[in-house]
Amino acid sequence: MLTTSISDFRRDIKSYLDKVTEDLETLIINRGKDSGVVIMSLDEYNSLSATHHELSSKANETRLDSAIEKLRQGAGFGKELIEP
Repeated sequence: MLTTSISDFRRDIKSYLDKVTEDLETLIINRGKDSGVVIMSLDEYNSLSATHHELSSKANETRLDSAIEKLRQGAGFGKELIEP
């Protein structure tokens, strides 16, 4: 996680955005006492959104937990992909 001031961000915006997108860093820009902005890559945002959606209902959470436990116990199985 990177942290910077708005002044430093403005001065070196390309470098900061490159770090966010290429290194999957999260950037926090401080804007005063208890105020700030978070910048993250689109890939990271999409991943967080998907995780939030998957855990948004108790049924989904229970199903995922059950699947993870089955894999841990070796009860998983493979499937061959059908090529189009």
